[in-house]
Order: sequence, then C-alpha cells, then structure tokens
Amino acid sequence: MNSPQTDTTPLTALPFGRTGLPWIGLTLLTIVLDQVTKELILRRFELFQTQAWLPVLDITRAHNLGAAFSFLAGAGGWQRWLFTALALVVSAVIVVWLRRLDGVQQRTLAMGLTLIMGGAIGNVIDRLRLGYVVDFIAVHWNTHYFPAFNIADSAITIGAGLLILDALLDGRSAKAA
Repeated sequence: MNSPQTDTTPLTALPFGRTGLPWIGLTLLTIVLDQVTKELILRRFELFQTQAWLPVLDITRAHNLGAAFSFLAGAGGWQRWLFTALALVVSAVIVVWLRRLDGVQQRTLAMGLTLIMGGAIGNVIDRLRLGYVVDFIAVHWNTHYFPAFNIADSAITIGAGLLILDALLDGRSAKAA
C-alpha cells in the first residue's frame, strides 16, 4: 500500500457505482416532486388563494421574485438571472464533488448534496419558465406566519441540515481516531 505522501491515485478513480453520482436519482425525484406540486398549485389556486389544511398549515399560492424570504424580490428583474446562474454554478460544483465522493461511505454527504441540487434546479426551472418561484406551503402559529415555501426549498433546507450532520459526525469520528 502506498503511503499518503506517495499515493498518486486520482480522486476520480472510484467506479461510477461507488461515487456519489448514483445519488443524482434523489435530485431527479426532488425536481419531479417539486414541479408536480407547483403545477397543481398553479392549476388549482389563484394568486394568494389560501386553503387551511391543519391548524398550523395552510396551502397558499404565492410568487417569489427573489431568493429565500423574498430577498431582493423588488430588485427589478436582474436577480432572476443572478439566482439562476448561482444555482447552475452550485449544481455543476456538486456534480464534480459527487464524482469524487465515495457515495457508499459518505451517504449522508451525498444525500445532502443531491437534495440541495434538486431544490436549486427546481427553483431554477420556475425562474426560467415563469419569471418567479411558486411557493405554497404556509406554516403558522396563530397569527405568526413563516414565509411560504415549496418542496425545492424544503429539499435545500434538509440537504443543508444533512451537510451539517455529516460535518458533525465526521468531526466526532476524527476525534475518536
């Protein structure tokens, strides 16, 4: 076995099935679920129409011209292209990362990355197709509402949580070694 200093095996030498690339199936599932739910909302709800589902959950149609929490929503349109470009660059970086990643041993990281990519692409599709992102999940407690969001936003949030979990677990195993 080569020592770490003399090992010249490239990081991309892992066979396809062992890399993180097979996890892209989760990206595709995320995109499909996101787009199907958004299309249902567009067909069945008028803008700002709301339907209560649970005491803490409403389904409402909202259009987000900005990013998370409508950041830069009133910026005049250039933000659509900025967020689209950013999402595409992040997705490309994730694909390269997944190719070099051991998707078997680093499942949590691979899952987190593919969820983030699926959410980013789901919202990019909206921005390119509609000029805004369709949000429809409204969580609230009495009169205190969290900003509306969608499946893509949920995937990005869960993916980020998995990245944090992976970093914490990786840190613990490094300390134990």
